[in-house]
Amino acid sequence: MTWISRLATAATAAVAMAVAVPAGAATLVETPMYEQDVAAGKLPPVAQRVPEVPSVVDLAAEQKEPGKPGGEISWMAGRARDIRIMNTYSYARLVGYGPDFKLRPDILQSVDVDGEKVFTLHLRPGHKWSDGQPFTSDDFRYFWEDVSLDKELMPYGPDSRLLVDGELPKVEYPDAQTVRYSWSKPNPEFLPAIAGASPLYIFAPAHYLKQFHKKYTDAAALDALVKEAGARNWVALYKQREKLIDSANPDLPVLEPWVNTTKAPAERFIFVRNPYYHRIDSQGRQLPYLDRVVVNVVEGSLIPAKTGTGEADLQARGLRFDNISFLKAGEQKGGYKVRLWPTALGSEVALYPNLNCNDPDWRALNRDVRFRRALSLGIDRDEINQTVFFGQARPSQNTVLPESPYYDETAATEWAAFDPQKANALLDEIGLTKRDGDGIRLMPNGKRLEIVVESAGERTLETDILQLVRESWAKIGIALHTAQSQRDVFLQRIFAGDTVMSVWTGWDNGLITPTTVPSQLAPVDQNWLQYPKWGQYVQTKGGAGEKPDVEFGRKLMDLYDEWRGTTDAARRDAIVREMIKIQSDEVTSIGTVQGVLQPVVVKARLHNVPEKGIFSWDPGAHFGIYRPDTFWVDPS
Repeated sequence: MTWISRLATAATAAVAMAVAVPAGAATLVETPMYEQDVAAGKLPPVAQRVPEVPSVVDLAAEQKEPGKPGGEISWMAGRARDIRIMNTYSYARLVGYGPDFKLRPDILQSVDVDGEKVFTLHLRPGHKWSDGQPFTSDDFRYFWEDVSLDKELMPYGPDSRLLVDGELPKVEYPDAQTVRYSWSKPNPEFLPAIAGASPLYIFAPAHYLKQFHKKYTDAAALDALVKEAGARNWVALYKQREKLIDSANPDLPVLEPWVNTTKAPAERFIFVRNPYYHRIDSQGRQLPYLDRVVVNVVEGSLIPAKTGTGEADLQARGLRFDNISFLKAGEQKGGYKVRLWPTALGSEVALYPNLNCNDPDWRALNRDVRFRRALSLGIDRDEINQTVFFGQARPSQNTVLPESPYYDETAATEWAAFDPQKANALLDEIGLTKRDGDGIRLMPNGKRLEIVVESAGERTLETDILQLVRESWAKIGIALHTAQSQRDVFLQRIFAGDTVMSVWTGWDNGLITPTTVPSQLAPVDQNWLQYPKWGQYVQTKGGAGEKPDVEFGRKLMDLYDEWRGTTDAARRDAIVREMIKIQSDEVTSIGTVQGVLQPVVVKARLHNVPEKGIFSWDPGAHFGIYRPDTFWVDPS
């Protein structure tokens, strides 16, 4: 039985749970915040706001206590754009992961899966957008036919995750509550993609967005909207208004538990509960419990200090391992507790030699596996662990965690031991034998072997670790320099090939399981910083970037395509293991340590936040899999 088949079974179970509303919840309970509006006729009663078959959260099964509706919490972001993380924390998805990292229907009532080729999505009858308009199959039709296939809005065509060997899906709409996607070959990436922390959206609020689309709006009226917004053209205007992931447009209807009510620019964004949200608790109360979530934008470097004085009710973003002692010391005065959740990163900090860099000399070096192996062998990970993490982390390459069934100790330690002698031998073998008076090796072009590692400058951990790497690399004749730039500039330089090497976190998901699509193991995304142009080539279907032209890159793509094309569980298992081994052997990225503890600060008045958890981006959505819509505050 493949994992998709198992999902179909899980879907059936989830639907049964949704239908089987506990006897005590037969009558829905009106939300206190809306009682006056309902009485005044300004808002329908809760029974008319939630779907006919709402999603019921079994609090007892999740070891949570029934909450008290009302109140608000706040957290801090380092920049206004980071309010988009609310979408991640809220984590309402067509299908989503639970704390066990298994997929289940969420916004959808159920999913029927036939051979991983046909996916029939069943919507919840009566489900509405946050503005009260119906959420139906027409929202899927609109997004597919009028957005994804519109050459002006999507010049490269639909998202690559919707293509199977270049084949577009056949999309059908049997009725208002049913949508069917089908391919001639399996597409095992489809459901994980729409369940992601940053999901693949396959729907949009058509009733709102049509006013910005030239197909549905009078040309003169649309032109007036373009001029009013100061946009370049209708496409630019549309893209300003459409982004469900960003939470930036307060007028955009959503399906999330909270709706942004604040227009940028602002330093305080207020998210208010969605009156038409699809989940209820097992006592008949509509979720979320919290009326409001406030996101305060502050200087990123001040987040730890402000958190330590009690200015956040729930905070993990902007906090680091090295803040733990300070935060623990302020628990009593700040009225909070510090919980320590291990991260799921393949490496807390990783270096990425850019195999697509524009400089021909650096491109040649970065593409020589002996060079990458030497750089890795030249790092003293034990020193990093003891100096930066007080021995609480685990020296390792950038790879899966021991908790993963795919963990391979050889892959985790290969080329990861500090061995300056072997590193020097590899560099000599390449031909980098000449040195200057400082002992720094000379490149074939006569220049000093000085690597500039570029950073977004958002984590002091990177600075601390790079200082130790600088000292250890000096022992093998390599000089390390750093350069910082704002994140958008940092990424654009990498994507353009202007960066020789960068530093970032390791794999987002070190907890690979048989249900995980191995996309992070193949060059399919420009955000994989060691080969961004290969990723661009895949994402744009050859319209930009570079086709993988190194043997291991082609091999990874072949394996990835084979994984997507087979439904044989044993073969998929073997493919993932081989891809992990290639990543390790080729040292495509250079890891340092993993298993680092993430401080999660929780105010004493905030309930239902797990004592123990895993701080994972995808799958996990950080707090998302723990259902923040069930978090509540004690007024006392």
